[in-house]
This record gives sequence, C-alpha cells and structure tokens, in this order.
Amino acid sequence: MAFRARSPKFGPGAAMQSAGGSSSSQGLAALSAGLALRLAEEHANSNLVFSPLSIYTALALVAAGARGATLDEILRVLGARSRQELDQYVARAAGDALRDRSGSGGPLVAFACGVWSDRSCPLKPGFREAVVDGAYKAEASTVDFRGDANGAVRLINAWAERVTNGLIKSVLRPESVEPLLTRVLLGNAVYFKGKWDQPFDKSDTKKGPFRRLRGAGTVDVPFMRSWKPQYIAVHHRFKVLKLRYKMADESSPLTQFSMCIFLPDADNGLPSLLDAMASRPGFLHQHLPRKEVLVGKLQLPRFKLSFHGSVVSVLGKLGLLLPFHETNHELCDMAEDDGSGLPLVLSDVVHKAVIEVNEEGTEAAAVTIASAPGGGGGRPRPPPLVDFVADHPFAYFVVEEETGAIVFAGHVLDPSRE
Repeated sequence: MAFRARSPKFGPGAAMQSAGGSSSSQGLAALSAGLALRLAEEHANSNLVFSPLSIYTALALVAAGARGATLDEILRVLGARSRQELDQYVARAAGDALRDRSGSGGPLVAFACGVWSDRSCPLKPGFREAVVDGAYKAEASTVDFRGDANGAVRLINAWAERVTNGLIKSVLRPESVEPLLTRVLLGNAVYFKGKWDQPFDKSDTKKGPFRRLRGAGTVDVPFMRSWKPQYIAVHHRFKVLKLRYKMADESSPLTQFSMCIFLPDADNGLPSLLDAMASRPGFLHQHLPRKEVLVGKLQLPRFKLSFHGSVVSVLGKLGLLLPFHETNHELCDMAEDDGSGLPLVLSDVVHKAVIEVNEEGTEAAAVTIASAPGGGGGRPRPPPLVDFVADHPFAYFVVEEETGAIVFAGHVLDPSRE
C-alpha cells in the first residue's frame, strides 16, 4: 500500500455494512465472500486466486494508523468491533495457527508484515509500537523513495521473494513508486505449502472434459481421482468437498488446514453461488462438511493460477472509500509530517497471488502492498455413495479451521489456463 499526496480519484460514499457485531473470523469470511464476488465480476472470463487473509492484514495495518470516520469505515469493512480486536485476531493467527510446521511433517507456512517509510517522514512512535513491537511484528525499514525509488522497489520485492520462498519474485514495478509523492508502504506476505492428508494417486489421474461457463465449450484437462471416503456436504443446488492437509504430530488438535471446494450443481451456477455467499453472513463456514461419507466417484482437476493487480475498485464496492479521499486527514497517526503539510492518503492496494494444486497437495503465496442403496432385509442399509465431480466451474478456499482464517480463495473457470 502506498501513501502519498495526489489528485483526488475517489470520493466519500456510503459504506457497505458487513456482518454487524461479528467476530474477526466472521468478518474475514464476509470480506472473502465479498472479494470473491466482486473480483469474479471484474474478471468474468478468468480464473482467480487471491489471499483474503493478506488483504485483511494489510488493511488492519492501515487501521493501526487511522482515526475517526476512516477507522470506523475500515473496521466496518473488516467486520471488527475495534482495532484491538483486529490486533488480537492477527496476533493469534500469526502466532500459532500460521506457525511453520514443516519440521515435523506439517505444512510449510510463512506470514510476515513490512513497513517502509521515506527518510523524510519517520514512523510515529505509537504506530511503530503497534505494528512493529505489537501484534503484527512488522519489519520496518527507512528508505529513500525520493532519491532512490528503484532501490526501494528492489528492497521490497526482495522481501516479498524471501517470505514467499521465491514463489513471488516481484509485486511492485518501478513505476509503482512515485518518487515525489510516496511516503509509506505497508505490506503483508503469506506462503503455504501443504501435502494432502490423503494424497491422490498419480496413476489414477486421467484426462477428461471440463465444461466452461455460458456454453463456451469444453477443454480436456487432467482430473485427479479418488474412491476413498471424503468430507463432503450435500446442500440445495451445491456440494462442498473438504480436503485436509497433513498436519504435524505436535499440532494443536484444533489446528487444521483444509481446501474447501464449493461446486454448484448447475454448470453455470457459480455466479449465483458466489452471490449467496456474499449476501449471507457466515455462509461459508456454516456449509463446510462435518463428517466423512462414502464416495462413488471423485474427480478434481489439477490447476495452477496467478493474479496480479490493484484491488482498489473492488474494495470501493465493498465500502472502503474514505482512506483514498484527498481531503482525508485521518491517517495522521502513521508517520511524521515531511514538511509538505499534505495529508497521508491511501493511493493503491496492489495484490499478487499464485496457487498450484496437484496430486501431492498445494503450494500458494500472496503479497499485498498497501497484496448406492442396497442390502437385504434385517441388515442396516449402507449409506448412499456420494459423487463429487468438479467438471465445471467451482470456487475454492484454503481455510485454517481453528481461527477460521481464509488464507487463499478463488475460482476455477478453465483449469487449462494459468
């Protein structure tokens, strides 16, 4: 996120209400659903991957330096009651749920925040205490945006590459920083690499047709297959599959990463399913599978996706407007005045995310810069087999179940395209 003085592009407007009085977990779920719907509208013909948790955390960093109506608006969009609640939720997620467990066989996880301020306007002590010494444990660096903008960009990109284990090598382009205007950049990076608790057998993977939206034809793609019992919930007009990741032996019994696939029954049912998720607070978590069922047929395509762009317009549609307004003086708790007398305003929110799903598991990273019936009589009838064939567009979410954090999300319209 870049803070700078610039010509007005956005004006204040009515903020969209998120789930009133919801916990931060529900607020993150509501933000995830809202982003999924709005990004799907903006990228109607494209696959999608993004990190709700990364965007949420980057906006929480902004909240740490905001006051008044601007702070209230950020809290409303994030579904939090207070700045303290935001801090506590991020600290809990980063401190335990997102702890790296690769040393004992669990997922390799990294979560980090960064703050870069121009040497002409150092961070204020209260803001530094909140984001560097407090819940976010952000790395703080003083850079020379005015004299060496390219050097600052290289430094931030190197940070992103390090935190994401080399998966994201550049989130900022040289033109992302305007030397005379940029004063503060805030960032969050998330990396996840996990193996399935029940891996797919590569020898079972076979090509098959995947039907695209709105009669756009089919593409032949590799489908991973399984006949093992699975966590599947059958609902009206859609099903949900939960694929668990292998966890470390010493993990908390409550800590569990899973990928949840929301598959509409109808080939063109994804838009209405996303709309339902965004319009009903708690929809996502309320519809997750709770028990294993016997499977008749399970087919899930391999996919590899990426996204890189600004999410400002999407955030505006979700009600985040005041931080971008030129007349806003309520981000004043972040950095000292550089002598210009001009207020800090939020100019952009750049997000980059990648994900690959295959027979072994999932690798993903993101950066946000602000990134059959039967049986005889007298014997119990066995439960019916459930099919889950994801051969048409679906949505997916990588969830940490203890905190409810939605780490990655998106949709697949065409698995043959990256």
